[in-house]
Amino acid sequence: MGKTKYIFITGGVVSGLGKGITAASLGRLLKSRGLKVTAQKLDPYLNVDPGTMNPVQHGEVFVTDDGAETDLDLGHYERFIDESLSQNSNLTSGRVYWKVITDERKGVYGGQTIQIIPHVTNEIKRSISRNADTGADVCLVEIGGTVGDIESQPFLEAIRQFAVEAGRENCLFIHVTLVPYLAASDELKSKPTQHSVKEMLSIGINPDIIVCRTEHPLTDEIKHKISLFCNVKPDCVIENITLPYLYEAPLMLEKSNFSSVVCRELNIDAPEPDLDEWTELVHRIKNREKEVKIGLVGKYVQLHDAYLSVAEALRHAGYTLNTHIRIDWIDSENLTEANYEQELSHLDGIIVPGGFGGRGIEGMILAAKYARENNVPYFGICLGMQIAVIEYARDVAGIKDAHSGEFDELCKNKVIDFMPGQSDNIDKGGTLRLGAYPCVIKPGTTMERCYGKSEISERHRHRYEFNNDYRDILTQNGLTLSGLSPDGRLVETVELSDRPFYVGVQYHPEFKSRPNKAHPLFKGFIAAALEKSEIGE
Repeated sequence: MGKTKYIFITGGVVSGLGKGITAASLGRLLKSRGLKVTAQKLDPYLNVDPGTMNPVQHGEVFVTDDGAETDLDLGHYERFIDESLSQNSNLTSGRVYWKVITDERKGVYGGQTIQIIPHVTNEIKRSISRNADTGADVCLVEIGGTVGDIESQPFLEAIRQFAVEAGRENCLFIHVTLVPYLAASDELKSKPTQHSVKEMLSIGINPDIIVCRTEHPLTDEIKHKISLFCNVKPDCVIENITLPYLYEAPLMLEKSNFSSVVCRELNIDAPEPDLDEWTELVHRIKNREKEVKIGLVGKYVQLHDAYLSVAEALRHAGYTLNTHIRIDWIDSENLTEANYEQELSHLDGIIVPGGFGGRGIEGMILAAKYARENNVPYFGICLGMQIAVIEYARDVAGIKDAHSGEFDELCKNKVIDFMPGQSDNIDKGGTLRLGAYPCVIKPGTTMERCYGKSEISERHRHRYEFNNDYRDILTQNGLTLSGLSPDGRLVETVELSDRPFYVGVQYHPEFKSRPNKAHPLFKGFIAAALEKSEIGE
């Protein structure tokens, strides 16, 4: 197509309007027109990356193939557009300021006075420009937070400048706003949108398209009012109504000719969207006939976004297998020797996802024990694999004090310990084993049955590993080391191969699952849970 086009997505009025889903949905629509699409999230917080942020406050940390710890919105982008993103796909204020200050200390600026404009804004623009290196026809750039936030100002000024420099014909501004409904007067109100657009105009950005988040369909009258007072074309007011299923969003937005309007405004000549596959996906989602109950046992369950990709990957498997996934969010701190059997007895499968720190660990160990002793399908991810190893070492191999060095530094039998060359005398941020690594699968295992091949690549995020000193005793007691690093040094997966599904993996398969391409391990897990459910009926 030639020169990369840039679409900037901003939000106003309140947070949580679904800018990320809007951006991801538009990415899917443009890709369905044959365009190559990439995406980037600009986050105004001062953390260098989300890697050290509390999941309860921020949600999950998404990991890319090249080892970036990123905002969870990148997960939405990848799931919708089915493109692997990169280190450059998530930029925080912390990273920007870090780079500028580091360059200043190195003398890069030659003794200049360092200012927000031009030094900080230039660094932001450079990051946006690098998206062109992907060869994308269109780059979607979402700005976190809301217009008016003091933290967002440098990013908004940067994209204003960027549009001037790249050419207004190559840039499009989409503003996502709230159109609230007042039950007392039975009417939708456009004034918050008008004020939000006024705020954008005050910083020199005139939105080209306004996406209106609403609980009720927009009337022609209110669309006309928003068009007139916000200075956009009538068909550039796009309705974004709350939907029961996340993956309906692209189809709903396209009913307002969203991608057609975008292509017209950017002068992109592209064929009509081919949405047959996505339409069929939504049909499957709406017409599932079966059901399984999956216990997600974790320590951050009060905020479901802390396990967003895991929950989505479970649902993706359900879409493929015609099954509703009923997730029971179980706080591992509440599981005790006295109650765990009763609390878990109704489940068709148990999944223990990733996490850090010692809180709730004993409850997770009890969950793994229950699954093993009662032949309940078990899926351990990262920490969940380590939990399975600890439980097996204690209760099967007879190593009663088995534990992880992360939770008990003085433990004599650390069946899980630091990776070679690591210690706790290093910073927390960016020092984990991050990104995609290969794994060789042992023949005749559940892993081989699920993947259907002997070598895979999956994304990692961890600092602790299976301790090789315990390989012999655990395998002699029946644990299968079903996946190793190509050099054989690192244990990547463990399982009980004689079970329908009892698997622990050191990596995070949830990051590579797609709604129309469910991950093979999640499919295997849900298939086993479904079999248990049907037998139990």
